[in-house]
Amino acid sequence: MNRFDRLTAILIHLQSKKIVLAQEIADRFDVSLRTIYRDIRSLEQAGVPILGEKGLGYSIMEGYRIPPVMFTEEEVVACLMAEKLLEKHADLYNSEQFKAAMFKVKAVLRHAQKTVMENLQENIEVKDKVSEHNHLLNGILPQIIKAVGEKSLLTIQYATETGINEREIAPIGIYHEHGTWNAIAWCTKSKKYHPFRTERILTIRDTGKTSKQTHLSLQEYLAQRPVVNDGSFPVTISVNNFLARYLVEQKYNYGFLNETQDAETTTMHFQAPCIQAFSRWYITFADEASIISPASLKTLVKDRLKEMLAKVS
Repeated sequence: MNRFDRLTAILIHLQSKKIVLAQEIADRFDVSLRTIYRDIRSLEQAGVPILGEKGLGYSIMEGYRIPPVMFTEEEVVACLMAEKLLEKHADLYNSEQFKAAMFKVKAVLRHAQKTVMENLQENIEVKDKVSEHNHLLNGILPQIIKAVGEKSLLTIQYATETGINEREIAPIGIYHEHGTWNAIAWCTKSKKYHPFRTERILTIRDTGKTSKQTHLSLQEYLAQRPVVNDGSFPVTISVNNFLARYLVEQKYNYGFLNETQDAETTTMHFQAPCIQAFSRWYITFADEASIISPASLKTLVKDRLKEMLAKVS
């Protein structure tokens, strides 16, 4: 990226947040802090009203705006792909809001970029729409997001293995993992942070109260969340490299942790939530893999294969 493009990008970055640290900008563009300080001075000399100083962060004076900046063709394609994904895998409310935002994006595109987007519109598709039939997600996720932004207290009815109970919670964020949305929230009764799976939230109501407590950020919670002994099993398997590439999405549904690759095989490590389910999944590609541990998984797979062989003999 040349310096002019970087200066333009820095200006857009400064307008995107209230306070931006110089280190954040340096990390984004992979340049030194000294380079960023020099770029900030250049913007100031060009008349951009930048507030702040070294070490404290920078912001742009309230009310200052620049005309819409043109998108690159690559950015246009990225926006289109995001629209396709959100249409199928977000709740209906946020999917519709993104569509509205995309109309504004399309309004400032050059004619050639609009042509590119229109040509690609019918040639990029995401299957398996989940939002329309998931009424729990559509009704609950927008309220949780709103509560995070407003620091509101919510009352929910939550289904657990032992029954349904009512909680008063202060959501601090949401995250998507293993195909489901989770809300992280402070429970006023237990005085602890808990993850709440959205599909288990049966009802949700805004209490009209605001949480006065200072909470962890979502990133802080995820970085220090405890490893719970929930009956899961550590599993290590070895998979031929040519097959491993086809397990990219599936492996996350079975507690995937990390992997290492050599010339011929990929060693994958899991914390499997259910060893029975893992054994069934493993059998689908067992001819191109081997079990390193635990021995109990080997026994389980052998027994299951014997049962299958008996049924087809």
